[in-house]
Amino acid sequence: MARKDGKPGRLKQILETYKLIAKSDRKIGFILAGIFLGTWAIFIIVGLIVGLVLWLTVIGASVALLLTTVVFGRRAEKSAYAQIEGQPGAAAAVLKSLRQGWFVTPAVTLTKNQDVIHRVVGKPGVILVSEGPDSRVSSLLANERKKTARFVPEVPIFEIQAGNDAGQVPLRKLNKAVQKEPKSLKPAQVTEVRKRLEALGTQPIAAPKGPMPKSVRASRGPRK
Repeated sequence: MARKDGKPGRLKQILETYKLIAKSDRKIGFILAGIFLGTWAIFIIVGLIVGLVLWLTVIGASVALLLTTVVFGRRAEKSAYAQIEGQPGAAAAVLKSLRQGWFVTPAVTLTKNQDVIHRVVGKPGVILVSEGPDSRVSSLLANERKKTARFVPEVPIFEIQAGNDAGQVPLRKLNKAVQKEPKSLKPAQVTEVRKRLEALGTQPIAAPKGPMPKSVRASRGPRK
């Protein structure tokens, strides 16, 4: 059922996520059912042995549901990353799930080889995130860093290469890598840096589409 704000309800979100996982993991239904029923059965058997079957049956159902939910969430996250892996704009799709206080500008640089650089502004300063092989994006990052520094010379600038090559950060670890950078700006300074960098413009690029689990879905809060 849809909510009053027009967004899909919780049940619909779960069903969409399940369908997403099932596309690449046809056994997901059996796995989840096995985890729930297996965990519940253990509690019931223990309850029969110790004479607390009613109490442990109730507790077991709660534990089984919790465990099944955790596995479901992890499978959903893994499936979501797998489906966007290798697509131009995949890193931007992940970066946009950063919480409030981070401002993501996709494709500040885009080449004919589909190498991309995205810009993230937050408390650490400016973080340039590339997509593409190291042999090509290293020079792109250096050029973008120089261009950015002309607009915000006093602000720290960091570089992160998203990808699976040696020294690069996989998509599933990208947001954590961004958030680990040392903080040096206050919220008002973050806003000022973002506004000053808006003049640099962007390149048009379509981010990968499809339902994503909450942990990697675009969250609340402003995005650029």
